Amino acid sequence: MTGQDKKSGEFIFTDCSAQSPARRQSVGYDRAALEARKDHKPRTSATDTPEAMGADLLTEEPYREQQKLGEFDPKSSSWVIAPADIRKLSGALLGDRRYGRVFIYDNGTRSHYADRGFRSSLRV
Repeated sequence: MTGQDKKSGEFIFTDCSAQSPARRQSVGYDRAALEARKDHKPRTSATDTPEAMGADLLTEEPYREQQKLGEFDPKSSSWVIAPADIRKLSGALLGDRRYGRVFIYDNGTRSHYADRGFRSSLRV
C-alpha cells in the first residue's frame, strides 16, 4: 500500500518496481497513437494495459509522490497521463529520475522507446 484516499477511505497500491517491468516496456502512449503508427507498432499502449488490469495510469502528481517513496525509473521512463490540452496537440508526458531529481517532460504520442513503460495504481 502506498497511500489512502482521505475522502473515500480507499487504499492505494502503486507499482513500486525500480524500473518498469520488461513486459510493460516499449509501449505506445494510447490507442489513437498506436493505431496512427504505420511501422514498428508497439504491442499495446500505456493507457490500454492498466485499464485492462482495472488500474489507473498515474498522472504527474501521483508519479512525483511515488518518487518520494524510493528511486524509481533511474534507467527507464514511464508515461503519465497528459492533460487534455497537451493530448489535443498530439503530445504526451513521461517521467523519470536522473541525477537525483524527478523529471516530467514531453514527447509525441507516436514515439516509443524500448525502456519506456508506465506506472499504475489500483484502489481497493
